[in-house]
Amino acid sequence: MPELPEVETVVRTLRRPLQGASIVGVRLGPRQLRRPWPVDRNFVFTTPRPVLGVYRRGKWIRCRLRGGWNLLFHLGMTGRLRVTDAEAALEPHTHLVFDLSPGNRQIRFQDIRRFGVADLLTDEECEALLSGEQLGPEPFDLTAEQLWQKARGSKRCLKAILMDQSVTAGVGNIYADEALFEARLHPARLGITLRREEAQRLRNALVSVLHRAIEVNGSTIRTFFFGEDGRGGYQNEFRVYHQTGKPCPRCGAVIRRLLVAGRSTHFCPRCQPAPRRRARTGSHR
Repeated sequence: MPELPEVETVVRTLRRPLQGASIVGVRLGPRQLRRPWPVDRNFVFTTPRPVLGVYRRGKWIRCRLRGGWNLLFHLGMTGRLRVTDAEAALEPHTHLVFDLSPGNRQIRFQDIRRFGVADLLTDEECEALLSGEQLGPEPFDLTAEQLWQKARGSKRCLKAILMDQSVTAGVGNIYADEALFEARLHPARLGITLRREEAQRLRNALVSVLHRAIEVNGSTIRTFFFGEDGRGGYQNEFRVYHQTGKPCPRCGAVIRRLLVAGRSTHFCPRCQPAPRRRARTGSHR
């Protein structure tokens, strides 16, 4: 699933071709996405609707339109959003096409597995969704104290806490593994055991990993592409994610994999020591 660096890459790729463009029509494919497109709002495009800007919030992509309307996209697991020539052949699994003016171009939204979302919302609806309690601060705005407070109030493991979008928006499986490795913290360790200085270390590691991934356009493992055929490069820099059986780049120990928070998780058993089990208490007869 595309995470913050991949979504940020798509947003940056869309900004230039959409600058000065207007949406003049929308067409639907034969199959619906996870959430049905609001066809009763297609009247919005009966007149040209200029694009005012393209932004990212967590894993969401927001295209602000003149007149208080917004296109909102979530790439799900296999979504692809790009601007292309209208004469180009329509690819399979294309679910929405937005015609652009000037020029013979289109915004196309593809999604093989159809877990993505495309919606048309008012400013008020969009702000309520993107600033509500379901989406926490961006990782770059998250303070170590906020992270520590969230962890201390949870009986979940650190991996689950990092991936909770209400704690911080945009982090998923890949970058949670990479950040925990950088911070030398075991992914299965309970949040209630996290110390303040460790929260600072984890916050710094998370920001560092995300910045490095954005610089190389995120990670392309199977289905992430941006623009016409752009691929990310961070998969070439993974230190633990999908590195099972390989030597740790820091200490040489063998990278291991286990299931944590319902997700395949990768870590170094030496750099990220397992949490100690609490001794059982009670009287002995």
